[in-house]
Amino acid sequence: MPLLVMKFGGTSVADLDRIANAAAKVQREVERGYDVIVIVSAMSGKTNELVGWVEQTSPLYDAREYDAVVASGENVTAGLMALRLQEMGVPARSWQGWQVPINTTSAHGSARFVDIPRANIDAKFAEGMKVAVVAGFQGLSPEGRITTLGRGGSDTTAVAFAAAFAAERCDIYTDVDGVYTTDPRVSSKARKLDKIAFEEMLELASLGAKVLQTRSVELAMRYNVRLRVLSSFEDTDENSGTLVCGEDEIMESKAVSGIAFSRDEAKITLFTIEDRPGVASAIFGPLAEAGVNVDMIVQNISEKDYDEHHSGAVTDMTFSCPINQVARAQKALEDAKAADLIRYDELIIDTDVAKVSVVGIGMRSHAGVAARMFDALAAENINIKVITTSEIKISVLIDRKYMELAVQALHDAFGLEKAA
Repeated sequence: MPLLVMKFGGTSVADLDRIANAAAKVQREVERGYDVIVIVSAMSGKTNELVGWVEQTSPLYDAREYDAVVASGENVTAGLMALRLQEMGVPARSWQGWQVPINTTSAHGSARFVDIPRANIDAKFAEGMKVAVVAGFQGLSPEGRITTLGRGGSDTTAVAFAAAFAAERCDIYTDVDGVYTTDPRVSSKARKLDKIAFEEMLELASLGAKVLQTRSVELAMRYNVRLRVLSSFEDTDENSGTLVCGEDEIMESKAVSGIAFSRDEAKITLFTIEDRPGVASAIFGPLAEAGVNVDMIVQNISEKDYDEHHSGAVTDMTFSCPINQVARAQKALEDAKAADLIRYDELIIDTDVAKVSVVGIGMRSHAGVAARMFDALAAENINIKVITTSEIKISVLIDRKYMELAVQALHDAFGLEKAA
């Protein structure tokens, strides 16, 4: 039988009525002739509640017991979904991570997949089971302990099962009906995309679009798992939602497919540092050790002399990072200066910036994308602080107060309200 993977997020299984609604969608796919693996998240809010209980009980908790507690949310949902399907006459069984088994590393709280053996689930399908309801977000360590997979774990679980079982498709049911050209709450002209390439989705996810987690898109691209994003709360058919697929399935692409943005950015500049080999390593090494996620980097060359302690070329270094990592970044740089690993005259932090990006595989074959982007921002009198580019992306850092205006201006400039 052809096999389908269906994943339901926390809002899609938030209560018994929503679990029943999700079960009805699963039943329809069974009636179409599929064997189905359903991946479920914990009911909305339950994971945060469980984490809170752990932290109240033991602030310096044992990570192994943290995972044992937090993984239980998905177990409850899986059992309830299997019971609902059985009540509807669909042969279904729930599976916890250790029963499959979903083999992972031992990194509790952020485990990675090692492999997913098919034998146990395949045997039950052979016996007449039509639906395997698997608890997402969890697995089994080599030591036989329950592990959890960290942020986006259930999406990643779904993609991993689709790859392991050679599923026809992996359907991700959520509270939105697909992937849009930008956030509809920012631009009323945002349009739902019928298809988007893995690379574009990966860029959008990493740039702040919260429809899919980056890890799940990376895994889908690696194993060529066709993903479909669609709403749990609407009637759907085989043409609903947005298909995330290989570039070869997309006939012609516009230069830009979407506009992504992130409000929670900060810009940090180090003034008058030595312009010498190894200085970048001396700056970004301590930042990496402190767990700071550095994004955009710009170096400005200056021929100005150093102060009385040094002479020679100096430079300024600017980079961006998430705003909640600024304190860590500042401490890492100040500690490195105190240890005489780096020298700088001044450290300036700007926490009032936002990142706006245009993304599209069509950039490879369309000239003038950067010029059009900069013209659109200039027309709105929006100053650009930092620019970075890749083959399919251009990102700029601007004052946060202009973020929504920039998104709307770029959406209009690239005509994203119209299909290709």
